Amino acid sequence: QVQLVESGGGLVQPGGSLRLSCAASGNIYAIYTMTWHRQAPGKQRELVASITIGGTANYADAVKGRFTISRDNAKKTVYVQMNSLKPEDTAVYYCSAEIASTSTWWRRDNYWGQGTQVTVSS
Repeated sequence: QVQLVESGGGLVQPGGSLRLSCAASGNIYAIYTMTWHRQAPGKQRELVASITIGGTANYADAVKGRFTISRDNAKKTVYVQMNSLKPEDTAVYYCSAEIASTSTWWRRDNYWGQGTQVTVSS
């Protein structure tokens, strides 16, 4: 069974920084694209940033220049460094990943973590 577990959320003042982590575990054959999403109260979930297995990153316009996504393939972990945080960044942050398990190595399935709360407030 494959699991994704996020960590690193919390309360931070505007202008501050946080680093979120998302670690994958289980019977993993390969991890392809890894993605951070967020969902603010009363709003739809939105993509924040993604990174391919080769390290190519893409960002939502709202976070470009402030957030940096990275991954450590040996640790099966994706990170997002969030700087210059704004109150509008307040949301539950989720990671997802395209993963092939050892039992179905030919197929990529999408897995989600449980989410971690980020609150930006003074």
